[in-house]
Amino acid sequence: MQLTSSVRGRLRAATCSLLAVTAGTVSAANFGTKWQVDGASLVYAENKRTTVFEPLLVIKRNFADGQSLQGKFVFDAMTGASPTGAAATGKVQTFTTPSGQHYQSQVGETPLRHFQDERASADLDWTKPLNRRFTSELGGHLSKETDYASVGATATFLADLNQKLTTISLGGGYNSDRINPVGGVPEGLTRLDPTKPVEKTMSKKIADGMIGVTQILSPRWLAQLNYSYADENGYLTEPYKVISVVDPTSGETASGDYLYEKRPDRRVRQSVFFSTAYHLNSDILHLSYRNYWDDWGIRSNTFDIKYDVSVSDKVYLEPHWRAYHQSAADFYVHSLPRGALLPNYATADYRFGDLTTQTLGAKIGVKTAEYQEFTARIEYMRQSGIEHPSDAIGVQQDFSMFPPIDILILQIGYSIGLP
Repeated sequence: MQLTSSVRGRLRAATCSLLAVTAGTVSAANFGTKWQVDGASLVYAENKRTTVFEPLLVIKRNFADGQSLQGKFVFDAMTGASPTGAAATGKVQTFTTPSGQHYQSQVGETPLRHFQDERASADLDWTKPLNRRFTSELGGHLSKETDYASVGATATFLADLNQKLTTISLGGGYNSDRINPVGGVPEGLTRLDPTKPVEKTMSKKIADGMIGVTQILSPRWLAQLNYSYADENGYLTEPYKVISVVDPTSGETASGDYLYEKRPDRRVRQSVFFSTAYHLNSDILHLSYRNYWDDWGIRSNTFDIKYDVSVSDKVYLEPHWRAYHQSAADFYVHSLPRGALLPNYATADYRFGDLTTQTLGAKIGVKTAEYQEFTARIEYMRQSGIEHPSDAIGVQQDFSMFPPIDILILQIGYSIGLP
């Protein structure tokens, strides 16, 4: 089963936050040795929903002329349950999967579909100084899961100006994805029917770009400002999500009265990201803010604070707080009233609703030997939305339309530098 959009997004945020593995950054410990190996394991557990186990390995080779080659390998093992998009009602609901299996949700419960999946991915990044001022970074990406495959490439160029106090970055990327859902790709906003012939495979393309500036403001103060743009085209609908068709008065769903969701086939995303780090006497304060908007009507704001506390020469502690809020997509609905004119697009996937996420946690790092470091992190994440929206119909007013999700994230890692 394809990784659901909501889980994929939260897992990506958790992985980036916990492992600090991004382009050009191997880990919190950057030894500057000829070789560096970073290994980590992450457990992501939603309360009564999805559990993910993710081991990760990063190998980096630094060369004397400033070049570096880095490989990152990730494996995800997922199991649990994911919301189907159907609304909670006052009756037991029965669903049929594309393979012909039946499952039920009880009175007042958010309908969930159980699944199990695995995903493997590999990234390769090459950094090469072109001269004293300019540096290039080239990368490639490949990932595969049961019903989803992705291949992509990136290129970034950096220019050092103002005696290397200012760095201008310009980058872009391209991804080509193939979607091959179990049971095929259903036609959007048609009645749920696992026996109906459907398309087997769809595709989507993603082109993105970024321009940014990093400025050393003082020996203790660093700031960064980036603008990002992404254009997605193709099949952007979640093939496993449905929408309840309910009685316009009672809000109840008749047996089997569900439609497949449908999203637009293009999405333009934009964001502005600002971050700053200030080195105190022994500690470091990290602050960041991200403002995001797209042409689906979603607007979001993200605040992130980290504080590196130097406990001793060998131990540091890093408390972390993150807050996120987004508005709902223009075509987000809780359900569709029976007999009403169908919209062009509609989704009941709560990831596209009005939601808030709060994350609180801490990381500890211990230098166990020269060029070696152990890290451990624990974080608690809570995602919530509007449980009783004003447009709830009939019996829907008696149930939570957006039950809060509690998530626990655990991670351990070890870094080794080889001279």
